[in-house]
Amino acid sequence: MVDYNQLALAFGAIAVEAGQLIMKARDKGCPARRKADGSPVTEADLVADQFIRDRLPDIACGALVITEEAFDLHEVDPLPDRFILVDPLDGTREFAAGRDEFTVNIALIEAARPVAGVIYAPATSQLYIAGNEAYHAEVKLGEAIPKLEAMRRLSTAPVPHDGLRAVASRSHLDSTTKQWLDERAIKQFCSAGSSLKFCTLADGKADVYPRFSPTMEWDTAAGQAILTVAGGCVLALDGTPLCYGKTADKFRNSGFIAWGRAPSL
Repeated sequence: MVDYNQLALAFGAIAVEAGQLIMKARDKGCPARRKADGSPVTEADLVADQFIRDRLPDIACGALVITEEAFDLHEVDPLPDRFILVDPLDGTREFAAGRDEFTVNIALIEAARPVAGVIYAPATSQLYIAGNEAYHAEVKLGEAIPKLEAMRRLSTAPVPHDGLRAVASRSHLDSTTKQWLDERAIKQFCSAGSSLKFCTLADGKADVYPRFSPTMEWDTAAGQAILTVAGGCVLALDGTPLCYGKTADKFRNSGFIAWGRAPSL
């Protein structure tokens, strides 16, 4: 049986090391170029991706590893019940623009659900992990991961009665999202990059994160793992939990809404 807490700690150690490589690449200068699908990529993405792929087999318990920069649909058909999703540098647009809102994301998927994950923001030294519970710690580059008992336990905030605190994408704030927000009682709004929006909810600092434009599964898996065990949920637009392993859609998510607490509670 997998010890999800220990696996998350191992993911965290790899993510922090990958973060060091990303920051070194940033210091040298790391311009973005366009991939075939039009999304940006930098040398930092590629270096971190290769490092994580090299390190994960040591702890992956035989699970298939799928990373953004080395993804090949033909190699994952048929898809096993258990696999690992990696975004080596989530928030490449923020990274290329010189902002600090970029992360390393690693998550274990079992039976189409994320069950353990880590998000590390190397520019700000913020680590979020989830196994059986969700935790936060400040881990500077080069430091060892602290034990769970030395970390701060994460918990989402109760549903407010005086309006929602919303967070949304900095780079993908489209008209549909704006309309959704306008139609609800939003008392506070902020925009942010990368998977840190999920962490904002998991830490009780926001209540809802709507996203109507497409994402990829490696963008959301770690964040969903963290938010779910902290007390929240990520729902597809039909109201069901966002699921994983959608090979027919090439691992693409349609829209979703992440909640600090399930809206029915």
